Amino acid sequence: MRLLALGLLALSATWAQDCRALHRRGKLAEARACHARAAESGKALEQAEARWYQNDAEGANSFFRAAVKAQPKNPEPRVRWGRFYLERNKREDAAALFEEALAVQADYPPALIGMALVAAGSFDAKSIEFAEQALKKDPRAYEAHEVLARFAIEDGNPAEAGVQADKALAISPEALDALMIRATIDWMDGKPGTEWITRLNQVNPAYAEGYALAARIFVINRRYEEGIKLYRRAVELNPDYLPARSELGVNLMRLGLEDEAKPMLEAVYAAGFRDAATVNTLKLMDSYKNFVTIRKGKIILRLAKKEADLLRPYFERELERAVEVFEKKYELVLDRPVQLEVYPDHEDFAVRTMGLPGLGALGVTFGNVVAMDSPSGRKPGSFHWASTLWHELSHVYALAATRHRVPRWFTEGLAVHEETAVDPEWGDRLDPGAIRAIKDKKLLPIAKLDKGFTRPSYPNQVIISYFQAGKICDYIAGKWGWQTLLAMLRDFGTGAGTPAVVEKHLKIKPEEFDREFLAWLEKLTTSQVQGFEDWTKRLRALSAEVKAANWDKVIPEAEALGRIYPDYVEAGSPYEILADAQLEKKNPAGAIAALSAYAKAGGRYPATLKKLAKLLDESGQTEQAARALERVNFIFPVQDEELHRLQGELWLKVGNTDKAIREFQASVFSNPIDAATSYYNLARAYRAAGKLDTARDNLLYALEAAPSFRPAQKLLLELSK
Repeated sequence: MRLLALGLLALSATWAQDCRALHRRGKLAEARACHARAAESGKALEQAEARWYQNDAEGANSFFRAAVKAQPKNPEPRVRWGRFYLERNKREDAAALFEEALAVQADYPPALIGMALVAAGSFDAKSIEFAEQALKKDPRAYEAHEVLARFAIEDGNPAEAGVQADKALAISPEALDALMIRATIDWMDGKPGTEWITRLNQVNPAYAEGYALAARIFVINRRYEEGIKLYRRAVELNPDYLPARSELGVNLMRLGLEDEAKPMLEAVYAAGFRDAATVNTLKLMDSYKNFVTIRKGKIILRLAKKEADLLRPYFERELERAVEVFEKKYELVLDRPVQLEVYPDHEDFAVRTMGLPGLGALGVTFGNVVAMDSPSGRKPGSFHWASTLWHELSHVYALAATRHRVPRWFTEGLAVHEETAVDPEWGDRLDPGAIRAIKDKKLLPIAKLDKGFTRPSYPNQVIISYFQAGKICDYIAGKWGWQTLLAMLRDFGTGAGTPAVVEKHLKIKPEEFDREFLAWLEKLTTSQVQGFEDWTKRLRALSAEVKAANWDKVIPEAEALGRIYPDYVEAGSPYEILADAQLEKKNPAGAIAALSAYAKAGGRYPATLKKLAKLLDESGQTEQAARALERVNFIFPVQDEELHRLQGELWLKVGNTDKAIREFQASVFSNPIDAATSYYNLARAYRAAGKLDTARDNLLYALEAAPSFRPAQKLLLELSK
């Protein structure tokens, strides 16, 4: 009977279409047999489709190439080849083929749908334009409605997603993705989705692709554990659907379940599915042999071996401190340890964020797992690692408190708020992009702020949305108090939307909140926004006065520019210009005041902070000098043995032996040219702390490095008496 059915199908259309139809109805055994016969046909496109289904990527590419050559005026082979590439996450290759198809036949709906899918994969609003073009050409192109539904649900608009899914189903009861999106809308709202799954099973009870789509939507919404369950279901339904197995492995890795993820991804790779996510994730996990893992109480810390000894004291302390603070602040004890992974190679860190929208470039949170750049992976002064750590750990608690149901704007706003809550000097300052956005009225209404993260409509809107969300949380905390923010967070966990939460807890409509918030923000930033253009011109003019050494003009002008735009602490800031001018005028106290203001405004350049420390030390302010250098520990504690040695001396001078020991240890772990002196200094600190045995050990290390090093010999003799 099966062979007869296949024979009848072959008479009706092409083998490729027939085989796809069997697969679409969940008849996987029949589809396999169909593709096996198609692989023996003389038509290149049918053979390409067969190899695709059989997970023979090399063979599929070869036959698709032949099909395009054989039918240069037919857009279909290019579209099918593009869909093959799209399944393997090669969006650029897919887009090129869809564009070629459109060059062959303008407004070809399948090619337009392909372009819509490419755009949707990178969270590009052009996806809507392409889908609407396809519908204009072919109103019965139900897959275009499915693309629009997918875009809407990813955009946090389930109502519109439902409308578009229903339109697809009105055209065809076999709009399987529409059924799955309908079910996903229910699942995300805590409903069973039974109606839609029943209808899906009537058409295709083995639709793994649909469960993978639903899983992807959950992952995009940071509901990783629920997404993993759906990926598992997809793999259970069709173990041969390699994209689902790959994505399951990647997300298992993201949650730290590497023992399960690695063999799964290795099997996918061996089966020929080698998209960037699979390959790069395997490379990343292979690199873990170069890391050390520290388990201590409520934390797990993973550091690269080459910098673990140096960084551990700083990262371990901040991670433990953040956990302690957030447990009290969020009134929540996590059910498992927090795992922090610190990557010296930014490309390794980037693998963690692949395929996800609206994520910051410095850190990322997956449940209880946080991954971030190491300070060694960034330019000095460009990255405040401690601020990033607190930002990401705030996500851990906000997501746990809401079962990952919090809107992106709120969790990002809380995280930005926490950066300066822990230390007013931390966190990013008002930058020129935010100034222009305020001036040009580009800030989004609170009810639509999520779009600034996931669907930016102009350059840098994601960064500006971070700033806006943080300021909103600052404003709420200042006017209504932290407990109101916490109550809002808990309500978001019930699935309540932004308008409802704002009205309930702030007692005003979202539109009224927007007016009040913007009035507050504009007042807060008046001098920066209104004076920015003039400030820019005057700063350029000031450079000429500096070159001419007109210090009596430079000093008052630099002071004035600092008052107009106090948040500007980038290279060439008025603070630095003022400090240099004061030194030229032999006024170290004025230079100290300028650089202290720079530090308090959030200035991060290590060289500038070290200059402040030197001036403070020379003026007899030893402890303040040590604190100035300690700021650098939170920014760039690597590749700078001198930083730790000088700081150790300062802390030892003021009698803080714990910090002196920490810094002299950091000097030892910074690959010093003079190892003997580094060990000797560490021994001095241990001696001052009364830890004489440890002091002797370090003196022996010093003498091992330089047997004739007299200061070490002398101190060892003193300790032996």
